[in-house]
Formats: sequence, C-alpha cells, structure tokens
Amino acid sequence: MKIYKIETVQHLNTTIEECWNFFSSPRNLETITPDTMGFEIQDYDNKQMYPGQVITYTLKPLLGIKISWMTIITTSKTNEYFVDEQRFGPYALWHHKHFFEATDTGVKMTDVVHYALPLGFLGRIMNTLMVREKIKTIFAYRYNKIEELFNSKK
Repeated sequence: MKIYKIETVQHLNTTIEECWNFFSSPRNLETITPDTMGFEIQDYDNKQMYPGQVITYTLKPLLGIKISWMTIITTSKTNEYFVDEQRFGPYALWHHKHFFEATDTGVKMTDVVHYALPLGFLGRIMNTLMVREKIKTIFAYRYNKIEELFNSKK
C-alpha cells in the first residue's frame, strides 16, 4: 500500500484558547469545508473533542457521488493537539494530526495527513490523476477560510 503525506502550516492571530475552542468543535468542520463538497455532519455528541469521540458525516468528494465517512478522535490534549482517523470511508488509511503551538504573535497550527487509497495500482493512478489535487484544493480552501476567520480581524 502506497502511503501519501500532506502537511500544512498556518499562523493565526489569536490565542491558543480561542484557536482550540474553534478547532476542537466538530461543528466547525462545516465552516472550513468547501460548499461544493456537500459536507453534512450526521451524528456527534455535541461535545468538545475528546479521545474516543465518533463523528459521522456525508460528503461528495469526487464527481458529486455522496459517501459516508466515520471519524474517531484517537487522541487529544487540550490546547496542543488531536488526531482523527477514518474508521469507514473512501480511504484505505486516513490519519490526520492537528498541532497547535502558542507563539509570540499567536498560534502556529500544523496539519499532517497520511492517507492511502484502496485498489492498489488503480488507487495510485487515481491519486496522481485527481485525489491528491482534490485534497490540496480542500486544504487551500481551509487555509483561506481560516485566514478570513482569524487573520483578517482589525
């Protein structure tokens, strides 16, 4: 199985507490996901993120085909990091780490995603043709939305 990695870093003009409060709420996933993805949370317990939390949602990542996805928060440390992993969904592997570090000017936020596609050779072709660029597009949208939310304040 071929494993791919995407990493992004963003600096936020906010406090670590405000940053954590936003990103540890599963409800805010809708805010930072492109509307074209058709992202809809189906179920979660309306609590701040914690290890063992289950989040289910539907989305349309490619070609408008609706899929179901189940994420588990595997680990979390308030104001520092959390990890979500796909349990059911389109990937053979989806492991997403979120790190938050207070700095002199705000917060350094780092996202690291490791993912793999099913179907062996066919999955590698799909990654080259469309999946990697789609993920990059989603993360670019998130970057811009987060800039708008945290870094355009007067």
